[in-house]
Parts: sequence; structure tokens; C-alpha cells
Amino acid sequence: MSEVIGVNTPGAWAGAEGPTIPVIVGDGIGPDIWQATRPILEAAVAKSGRRPINWLEVPAGQKAWEDCGEYLPESTLAALRQYRVGLKGPLGTPVGGGIRSLNVAIRRKLDLYACIRPVVWTPGAPSPVKRPDQVNMIIFRENTEDVYAGLEWPAGSPEADELIRFAGEKLGAEIRPSSAVGLKPMSEFGSKRLVRMALRWALDNRCPSLTLVHKGNIMKFTEGAFRAWGYEVARKEFEGLTVTESEAGAGDGRLVIKDRIADNMFMQTLLRPDEYSVLAMPNLNGDYLSDALAAQIGGLGMAPGANVGDGLAVFEATHGTAPKYAGLDRVNPCSLILSGAFMLDFLGWKEAAAMVRSAVAGTLQARIVTYDLARQMGGLSPVGTSAFGQAVLERL
Repeated sequence: MSEVIGVNTPGAWAGAEGPTIPVIVGDGIGPDIWQATRPILEAAVAKSGRRPINWLEVPAGQKAWEDCGEYLPESTLAALRQYRVGLKGPLGTPVGGGIRSLNVAIRRKLDLYACIRPVVWTPGAPSPVKRPDQVNMIIFRENTEDVYAGLEWPAGSPEADELIRFAGEKLGAEIRPSSAVGLKPMSEFGSKRLVRMALRWALDNRCPSLTLVHKGNIMKFTEGAFRAWGYEVARKEFEGLTVTESEAGAGDGRLVIKDRIADNMFMQTLLRPDEYSVLAMPNLNGDYLSDALAAQIGGLGMAPGANVGDGLAVFEATHGTAPKYAGLDRVNPCSLILSGAFMLDFLGWKEAAAMVRSAVAGTLQARIVTYDLARQMGGLSPVGTSAFGQAVLERL
């Protein structure tokens, strides 16, 4: 079994003091939010008594293409492998660049198989729900398989026609001619390592439950298998530490393993968010649910995230490049700021991480917000990216 470093292991990621952290500034609004984020992280680190972070800017995206003719240079991947922890702004999808998605390419090339998205309401942030304070979950989304594996072919292509023919002749499957077709691979290996990481997180952080989110009632041999493999990992590898929901007793103290059908889970997160803590799920379910939950805490501008493998992690803003706002000093930098705080957690620098979150909350509670939050709150004049960053910095 490969070792996954727990978030509670101080200094296990990138060294305890003075780490070098590669930074992909990103496309579009990437430079705007990085300029607001960097001084906040540096101030929190300094105030907590840690030695400064050595930021190493590495190219990817449009700037990399302009500088060296590659959207994702091997030197950038090498730096991320060497230093093990990175921070990344949003990257656009190249047009005609031969890469479907730079974000997906980074995950695959570095085997960052878990997309981790904490969903916690920050006091002062607007929300469309009545009790956003009850929203405190963390999503572990499998990052490499499912329908996002990229195994699809266009309607009428020789590959699609051949798959349709094979499915009909060999498997007895009736597929309408000239259909577009795709494959949905979900392996025991990929599913179990994702659930294993989520289980370790839940146990390290003394969470009350872990819920497997799936559509196994319909897709019995893919998502149904994800559910079964998840329960198997909990039962065999974490014996005595976990218990199924049906077996759990009051005050048991063990981690409760639940499972929910994906569509029902959307309703549960609205009606009973306080009953859920850690969520583990396949790729497509995780993509949908991550954004739906982000809406409950103010939107993607308030949503941190990370892509994590075995001893390697890239923390990132979870929103897009918003090119129409690039250079206008307008957008919300909180996703990158809070992803930076999440990164500090992984470094074992929890005091610095807490300072960042507290300063962000203090700024929001003072009703100092960017346009995306101001339009939800009503009657406020928004501030720009740099002004918001400065307000957070002052509260440190």
C-alpha cells in the first residue's frame, strides 16, 4: 500500500521550514488574484513565526506558449515533482493546442488522483440557503477515471462505428447507428485509493462520518462497484476504526460509513447539511456536487481546492480564467487565498492558515466585498481585487 501523508503531519509536505513552492500564476485573471494573494500568505507565515516561503514561478498556459512554445513545459512538471507542493491560478483550455484541458493534463501527468474541495461557509459571505453555518463538508473526487477519462469518439467516426459494431456483435448491446460513444472506466485500484485517502483524512481530523456518493442503483457495475469497493476498504483496512451506518450505535466513537445515491445527495446537502462531513465520489458526481455546494457558501469565488496524489499536491483556484475581467482589478481572489490557507494546512502550518481564514472572515463581516459577492448582498459598492486583498492584509 502506498503511503498517503496525513494533513496532520507537520512538515511532511515540502519541508517544515522555508519551503520552495512552485507557483503557476495562470491565465486571464490569474495575475490579478496572485498579486492579491501572495502578500496575505507571506504576512500570515511571518506572523506565525515561520521562515518565509520561497516562491518559484513556473510557466504553464498562454504565457508558457508565448515564451517557449509549450502550454505545459516538462520543466514545470519537474519542479512540481521536486518540491511536492504547488499553488496554481486558473488555466485556460488551449485552442488547437493538442491538449483537451491543461488542468486535466497536470492531474494525469502527476497522478493527482484526488480532487479535494473543502466546502465551509465563511462568516460574512452571502448564501442562498438559510443556515450556511451548517455547511461543513470536504469532497474527495476521483480525478483520473469515469467519463472524464477522455475515452470518447464522435458520431460517424470509424472508431465510434467500430465500437457500436463490436458491442452489437459481441455483447448483444443495441446502440443506435451513428451515435457518439464514450467509455466509463472505473477500476478497483482507482476507486479504492481515492476512498482510502478520504478515510485517512476523516480519521486524522476526527470527522464523524464518510459518505460514498454514487449512482449505483442505475450504473451497477461502475458506480455500484465504487460503492462496494469503498465499503471493502473501510472494512478490511480500517477494521475497528469504522462502522457502517446500519451498525452504528450512539456514542460508538468510530467513523460512520454511509452511502447515498447522487441525486438524493443534492437534496440532502440542502435539507440536512449538518449530517454530512466527508464525501467520497467518482469523477462526474464530484464535479457536479463540488460546484453545487460552492453555491451554498457564496459561489466559486469562495471555494478552495487541491489536486492531491501520494506525497504530491497542487492547490488551485477552483474557478475559470474570466478573460473579460483580466487586468481590470475586479474579481474575487478568495478562492486562491483560501486555497493558499489549505496549502498551509498541508505544510503543518495551521496557525498561519487559521490567520488567513480569520482575516478573510473579518473582511467579509466588515462588508468589504468584490462585485460577485456585492450583487448577492445588495446595497453595497464593491471593491476591486487589490483593495480586497489589502483589506484582508490589514486584518492580519
